[in-house]
Amino acid sequence: MTEIARATGRDAPERPPLANPNEAPVLVKLTPPFSVRVSLFLWIVSFAVGAFTTVYFFVIRTDLLPLIAEVAATVTEGRNQATYDTAADIIYWVVFGFIVATLFTQVTLLVSFMGRRPNIRWWQLATLAIQLIVLVLSPEWVALGPQGAALPALLAAQAALVLLALLFSILPRAIAWSARRYDVRRGPQGPNGGDF
Repeated sequence: MTEIARATGRDAPERPPLANPNEAPVLVKLTPPFSVRVSLFLWIVSFAVGAFTTVYFFVIRTDLLPLIAEVAATVTEGRNQATYDTAADIIYWVVFGFIVATLFTQVTLLVSFMGRRPNIRWWQLATLAIQLIVLVLSPEWVALGPQGAALPALLAAQAALVLLALLFSILPRAIAWSARRYDVRRGPQGPNGGDF
């Protein structure tokens, strides 16, 4: 009791609160859960493997083209060599284009995933399916000769990293993080109810 309250014989009124419990919600940037961070790390490693695969595939192009032309010659015989060379070029650049396009699409989808866009995991799964198709067909089309023998292993490593990243992204805490869309805090924080 204060001196004035003692003199008047009344209790002092309660002090008003310093923070209003009905403050508007505030958007905050919280650290994603562990499973999301592991998924992000695995995606980044898969991009590194994919970039290495792309560069390696381009470097061995001159060694692969004659071997691809030989495979084309076994499919349809009796054509001139220029036709087989053109077919080899087409096959090489189609596979190369699929690898590069898939890689860039996955980078874009990862940005959307970290932005918590809905249904992104399904698109990421579709890119994994494309990678698996290229992996299965590569021994028949482009993984030829001693230089091309490393391609299936590189493609398989990239696909395995993508699969692991997707598995971590569907763990319960990662699903809840995506479903929340935004991190919200109600009212100001701090020792005196303020932000500072």
